[in-house]
Amino acid sequence: MGANTSQVSDLCENQSLRTLIGTESISENDPFWNQLISFTFISPTSSGDSKLLEEAVIPLAKILIENNPRTGNFGALVRIFLGRTKELKISTECQDQLFIWQAHNALFMIRCLLKVFISEMTEEELHQQFSYQERAPGSYTGREDLLEELMCNLVHLVVEVPLLDITYSILFEAVTTMLSWINTHTQILRLVKTLLYNFIRQEKCPPPATHIFDQQSDGGGLLYGLASGVASGLWSVFTLGGASSKPGLEQEQNPLPLSNQSLLLLLVLANLTDGPNDCPNPYRQAVTCFKNTQDTSSIPTEQHHTFQINFNSLYTALCEQQRSDQATLLLYTLLHQNTNMRNYMLSRTDMENLVVPILEILYHVEDRNSHHVYMALIILLILTEDDTFNRSIHEVVLKNITWYSERQLTEISLGSLLILVVIRTIQYNMTRTRDKYLHTNCLAALANMSAQFRCLHQYAAQLYFSRSRCSSLKHWLVTAGDAQREELLHLLIHSLCFQVKLQFYASSLFALLSKKHNKVLEQATQSLRGPRGADDSSVLPDYAQDLNVIEEVIRMMLEIINSCLSNSLHHNPNLVYALLYKRELFEQFRTHPSFQDIMQNLDTVIGFFSQRLEAAGTDLSVERVQEVIMKGAQALPNDRLKKFPELKFKYVEEDQPEDFFIPYVWSLVFNSGVGLHWSTTNIQLFSMDSA
Repeated sequence: MGANTSQVSDLCENQSLRTLIGTESISENDPFWNQLISFTFISPTSSGDSKLLEEAVIPLAKILIENNPRTGNFGALVRIFLGRTKELKISTECQDQLFIWQAHNALFMIRCLLKVFISEMTEEELHQQFSYQERAPGSYTGREDLLEELMCNLVHLVVEVPLLDITYSILFEAVTTMLSWINTHTQILRLVKTLLYNFIRQEKCPPPATHIFDQQSDGGGLLYGLASGVASGLWSVFTLGGASSKPGLEQEQNPLPLSNQSLLLLLVLANLTDGPNDCPNPYRQAVTCFKNTQDTSSIPTEQHHTFQINFNSLYTALCEQQRSDQATLLLYTLLHQNTNMRNYMLSRTDMENLVVPILEILYHVEDRNSHHVYMALIILLILTEDDTFNRSIHEVVLKNITWYSERQLTEISLGSLLILVVIRTIQYNMTRTRDKYLHTNCLAALANMSAQFRCLHQYAAQLYFSRSRCSSLKHWLVTAGDAQREELLHLLIHSLCFQVKLQFYASSLFALLSKKHNKVLEQATQSLRGPRGADDSSVLPDYAQDLNVIEEVIRMMLEIINSCLSNSLHHNPNLVYALLYKRELFEQFRTHPSFQDIMQNLDTVIGFFSQRLEAAGTDLSVERVQEVIMKGAQALPNDRLKKFPELKFKYVEEDQPEDFFIPYVWSLVFNSGVGLHWSTTNIQLFSMDSA
């Protein structure tokens, strides 16, 4: 590639590139191609470095766009690469690093040019760049769909070439190339399985010495002879922020680039919209149907998109990688859509390895984007749909949860930790984000679990909002304006959930909700009695709607308490203690028509245990009260409590889930793609705020 280049801005002056993009056709047999793809560089691995590269390539690519329909030089470059891919597997077996190196360089050049092509033209115009009108003597003169052939070869490369140190770079480049322009052309099933295994293997990027040739090695050898003034020139500047300037920095930030890129590509493929005439997305079908390699049952022949994969390895990788949005999104996808994988996860005896990382996401809610929090919470909701899960999590004892900072948890059950974190998420949402969707799913998860609560940790049994939060909340309610107060109270009623140990902090909030209920009733009565002039066009507040919302939340809280009493009273003495201690809070609900049926069981429990405590004498210690409650819980006949329908909630996707998931996936590609730069001015799928 001619003269040495000291900086990216000099690319436009490089003679070899000027020849490639020029007006003259270059025969595919010309030695020029061998020289062109013989260079040494470290591919950019950060968005900033990729941006510098793209800005330098754009003017060259635009000239090529103008000349290529007549010269066909871009198509020739593609065919040079395709010719080498046919021998890549053999080259790998023979440890032919030179062949792999040149194929990688050719693909890198194609990817850089294609990236600009896609941003500058329509898909039809892009196809035209892969065809040609005139060719130099000795060149192939037929017409073929090079774009489709290139995609098929990339898929073949990713699927067939083994992952080794010497092939890591070209496999990463193949996945990155498809990720850059997968929205223009997609096919092939085995790609899904390979991408999953790339994610599972979590292979770290090998040191540069294992896959980048050193042009300064003794004697130079064949490599240096081919490069001859090229390796030290043009493309060596693409180390940019890599090993030459900040050794190891990019690798520390992106230790698993192939795994990351493969997962992003898999998510993009799985979330493509269905084809015309309701033709289902084959990649989504593959993700939803694959089975365990340990499953000895035969795969039905009619399931064309089914393959087998090691579920244990996939489960382990999912447990280890939940700190990333894309791994959490994959976990959600598998739990929601792949019945085989969901059943396998629920059958595991080490669910804490999966659940604890999800809880840690929710615990650090202030550091996570809303989409990541949604996915984590929905995963919990899906898991709590299973009664076996709800029982088993109270049998798993965890020690020293170091990331839970409010209180030292030296020993706590997984179920108690889950309750603590979900309640904390509600607290945060109530005071910060005020997202009703988040409240709804939090309460639904708790409701699903309520019948299976067992031996709650003392801290989890309290389930209260902290003193500081309550004090600041009460101060805010006093000082805020009417409109602000109304807004917060509406959010508050969505966030309150049942209190197992109704101490002062929690009971004050419950009382506040009761007062709000009474206040709205009073306001509604006054507005109906008060005179209104004929010209008074003001609209009365919708008190009926306010009351309906408040009463729905109150009823759900009472239903959750009732679910505990009806199904696991003898396992929850702290709940009985709280009901007795704060029985006055429920007085106003006994005569309310919306709550009378559900209050029947609460009254039965309160009356039963009150009589036992009175019979035990006065001045009872806390320990003695708990002893009386424990014995009474065993003695209370089951038929004394009225049976209600099972309290269960099931997660269901929206009617058009692609409206959420496609922008979400591409925002992950934008933010997490290794070595990819995207122009923010051309983004149409999502706003920069969501990215």
